[in-house]
Amino acid sequence: MAAFGSSDSGSTANEQPNEKQKLDQAKEEFLEAQLRYQREIERLEKENKQLRKNLLIKGEKRSVGRKVKKSLIDMYSEVLDELSDFDNNYDTHDHLPRVVVVGDQSAGKTSVLEMIAQARLFPRGSGEMMTRTPVKVTLSEGPYHVAQFKDSNREYDLTKETELQSLRQEIELRMRNKVRKGQTVSSETISLSVRGPGLQRMVLVDLPGIISTVTHGMASDTREAIHNMSKAYMKNPNAIILCIQDGSVDAERSIVTELVTSMDPEGKRTIFVLTKVDLAEKNSANPSRIKQILDGKLFPMKALGYFAVITGKGNTSDSIEAIKSYEEKFFRTSQLFKTGTLKPSQMTTQNLSFAVSDCFWKMVRESVEQQADTFKATRFNLETEWKNNFPRMRELDRDELFEKAKGEVLDDIMRLGEISPKQWEDAISKILWERVSGHVFEHIYLPAAQTDNSGVFNTTVDIKLKTWADQQLPKKSVEVGWETLLDQTSKIIEEDKSRKDHDAIFDDLKSTVKQESVNRHKWHELAHDSLRVIQFNTLEDRSISDKQQWDSAVQFMENILSQRLKETEDRIYNMVGPGATERWMYWKNRTPEQANRAELKSELEKLLQVDKKHKPTLAADEITTVRKNLQTRSVEVDNEFIRETWHQLYRKHFLKAALQRGRDCRKAFYYYQKGFTESGLECNDIVLFWRIQRMLQVTSNALRQQIMNTEARRLENEVKHVLEEYSEEKEMKVRLLTGRRVELAEELKRVRQIQEKLEEFIEALSKEK
Repeated sequence: MAAFGSSDSGSTANEQPNEKQKLDQAKEEFLEAQLRYQREIERLEKENKQLRKNLLIKGEKRSVGRKVKKSLIDMYSEVLDELSDFDNNYDTHDHLPRVVVVGDQSAGKTSVLEMIAQARLFPRGSGEMMTRTPVKVTLSEGPYHVAQFKDSNREYDLTKETELQSLRQEIELRMRNKVRKGQTVSSETISLSVRGPGLQRMVLVDLPGIISTVTHGMASDTREAIHNMSKAYMKNPNAIILCIQDGSVDAERSIVTELVTSMDPEGKRTIFVLTKVDLAEKNSANPSRIKQILDGKLFPMKALGYFAVITGKGNTSDSIEAIKSYEEKFFRTSQLFKTGTLKPSQMTTQNLSFAVSDCFWKMVRESVEQQADTFKATRFNLETEWKNNFPRMRELDRDELFEKAKGEVLDDIMRLGEISPKQWEDAISKILWERVSGHVFEHIYLPAAQTDNSGVFNTTVDIKLKTWADQQLPKKSVEVGWETLLDQTSKIIEEDKSRKDHDAIFDDLKSTVKQESVNRHKWHELAHDSLRVIQFNTLEDRSISDKQQWDSAVQFMENILSQRLKETEDRIYNMVGPGATERWMYWKNRTPEQANRAELKSELEKLLQVDKKHKPTLAADEITTVRKNLQTRSVEVDNEFIRETWHQLYRKHFLKAALQRGRDCRKAFYYYQKGFTESGLECNDIVLFWRIQRMLQVTSNALRQQIMNTEARRLENEVKHVLEEYSEEKEMKVRLLTGRRVELAEELKRVRQIQEKLEEFIEALSKEK
């Protein structure tokens, strides 16, 4: 019995190792079968990729010469671009799906996107922040592996390293340009499309990495800016969150998982990705922690799926193919796979890409029609607002309004040609005389007229006229010509405002275009020289040929002197205050200074009554006599006070005498022709004012010809250039064309565009089903 018993015991001991060996052998066979299955899938996928590439190339060749049909993902990407712009401007809710790639800085977030896109697209750095703006990447299938920016026609060949380098440099440059001075990141999006054989169709948005600390060189609000930007993308209820976790560091150090959990607590739209799994396996003393992470049990974050990937070997120059080979080789031999920690479907970026694409299109199909309905309602509300507020008006957006305003501005400029030569010359003459009358009267006429000698008068006038015509008059005349052109242009624009069909929405634009054109326009350089010759020759002429010209000069002189006399009398009135009658009837009073001026005035007028030809200035003894006479009446004044009062009184006296002389000369044309030898009259004043009048006429005529023949056309060209520049500047249009009317038209246009693109996409999507 003992022997039998011993024999049974040995038999059982032999059977246990056999069973364990069988179990191990079964596991090995199962792993081998999984590996063969995985390799077969990869082989078939490569064959399928090549076949699809060939088909796409054939289809592309057939499409040459006819309109190329947009792919479904390109149509969807265009909808997202439209929605993104509209959402930024009008604060609407864009709930269409896109894959939002978030992760801690340096967790391998951008590398995951590159593996999915199968190209090294982005700038690289050693631990520093490289992604500074959101980058929207639209992936689609195509025969050639190329990338293209939304706003550019250039295609980058992703099979060539030189092209990849250029693409990375362009992305880095665009990022820096979008980041404002004093900031580290920007919310402005860079849109990039990537096409290639075997790429899974989807739209991904790569965001700046989450940071816990603001380091030296960063703006103080960088951490909050990145958090807010990430939340803004993740709060979209249909956004798929691709949460990237660095497997080579402790999971407890991650910031991104807590942020993702706060935005998607149920994990209904989150896909978790553990990167650098090779380093995790090498460094981890407890492999079960990796299993806990990938089972969603290590921390409370929930997800639709969990994936383990390898996106690099530590060398930034490694190609995507080399990394994929390394990744496949690692997972085949990894203990994580052999021990069942990782399931085959959880491994490799290829499987991740399939899973993300499937999830993306599932979310798109579930949400796109709801988004279309939202925009239908928005469109109805906007159209109702337009009908109620702007009935019988066309819906013109900013570009259309600008084109309409452009036509009106050019029509206004063309109307300069309708102004008659006489209107031009009258306007120029009026403005020119306003600009030069002060100089003519104060610096030419008065100094010469205050001499008693006819020869001295003429000599003084000739010298001063010559100097004036040589140094100041041509430049002043050109300024007046330009001012007249501007004035007439302004009048035409103002006249438009009184028309029944005037549209006030264009006023700011017209005014700005006019001012900018004026600032750029320069009068023809040779105008000064030609005017100088014309004006000098005209002022040299002293020969009044007929009685009509003589009478016109007399009238011109009388008008000027009368105007100056009125101005002088007004100044004297302000100096001495109201007279006795006015004070008594209207209860007005004089100030103490005015009272002193009045006393002084009566004393000074006595001097002029005694000597009708008194000199322009008072002698010292005359001043002393006046002061003493005033002191007897208890009036104390200083010498300067006396001279100020005398200047105005003498000016009045002189102007009255000059006016009388002009009246006396009115009928003296006959004596002028004879040289005044028999009459005793001195009418040199008339001749001077005739010369000035002739200069005004000749200058006005010359400037009018310059305007009508040259300057108006040059101004028109300047206006065209300004309008062309403004037509390319969106910000300028926004600044100059404002108001609810244009804003509502813009909204309507964008909403209709979005709705049309959504409906076009939905139709194409339904056909693909």
